Amino acid sequence: MTDQTKDGAWFLPKRFGYGSGLPIAWQGWTMVLLHAAAIIGGSLLLLRQPAAMIAWVLVIGFLPVPLYAAKTRGGWKWRWTSKA
Repeated sequence: MTDQTKDGAWFLPKRFGYGSGLPIAWQGWTMVLLHAAAIIGGSLLLLRQPAAMIAWVLVIGFLPVPLYAAKTRGGWKWRWTSKA
């Protein structure tokens, strides 16, 4: 198996649309799992405070977006075909 992460990318680009696709490195998988855990864990702690929960989800949901964009092979741009 060849090393797909020699360029430092953690994620493949989406084939169609804008954004990151699937993780291709352990750092990407770790990032996705920690991101999901932070959103779910914080939401469970804030169940009785709906306004705080919404704020938590919005802030934590968008906070790592620049890192996702920086670590996507080829960056984020609109893609119409399956060719990267």
